[in-house]
Amino acid sequence: MVAMSRNHLGDSTSPYLQQHAENPVHWHEWGEPALQLAREHNKPILLSIGYSACHWCHVMAHESFADDATAQVMNELFVNIKVDREERPDLDKIYQNAHQLLSQRPGGWPLTVFLTPEDQVPFFAGTYFPNASRQGLPSFVDLMRQVHAAWTTQRDAIEQQNRSLMRALERLVPGNSSGTPDAGLLDTALTQLAQHFDPKHGGIGAAPKFPHPTTLDLLLRHAQLTGNQQARHMALFTLEKMASGGIFDQLGGGFCRYST
Repeated sequence: MVAMSRNHLGDSTSPYLQQHAENPVHWHEWGEPALQLAREHNKPILLSIGYSACHWCHVMAHESFADDATAQVMNELFVNIKVDREERPDLDKIYQNAHQLLSQRPGGWPLTVFLTPEDQVPFFAGTYFPNASRQGLPSFVDLMRQVHAAWTTQRDAIEQQNRSLMRALERLVPGNSSGTPDAGLLDTALTQLAQHFDPKHGGIGAAPKFPHPTTLDLLLRHAQLTGNQQARHMALFTLEKMASGGIFDQLGGGFCRYST
């Protein structure tokens, strides 16, 4: 059996994972030894997915993963697995989809997902969490304690949610060889976007937001093809708000992914 009480990333072939090899977190790579460890100890998995060029991945690594007190909580409550999205885009795609279904907002990196040990189904997902609560986000330590409390006291509810999530994920698998989504899937996507559209600041969901070009492209194409004014408004209003905000380059033009 793989030991839990050390960091296992030192022999990784991923430069990104190597960056975390000196963390006090007892990181494992994704694989059967780590998954078996979670099953044997009946501990939920804390899955963190990122990549070397991700700014907020490095912020969370510095604030939380390099912090002894935070690592102690991680090691006590979870089996911790680190994944490089550039090496495992298959895993990243699965858990990004799961994040969007669980949180009703687009994902990103670092992706932080809590999984059941038996079948690796996510029961809570988020992205970056700060080391101290701010801007409506809980501290990472508080979040971990709340997630673990839910795992220990609300197991039946988690299992029921997992069954619903798996059915929803199965529906996301393309059903035809042409790769063209059917009209029903597009209608569902547009309805969900409209439900979470921010009429004051633009974009989908609440702050903090990242620009998602594929969402805007979908809205504009749908508006052009069908004349749907709601889709047109959501796209153009979002772009106008982006152009008046801090991510627009006032000198060179174009948008940055985020501003600090």
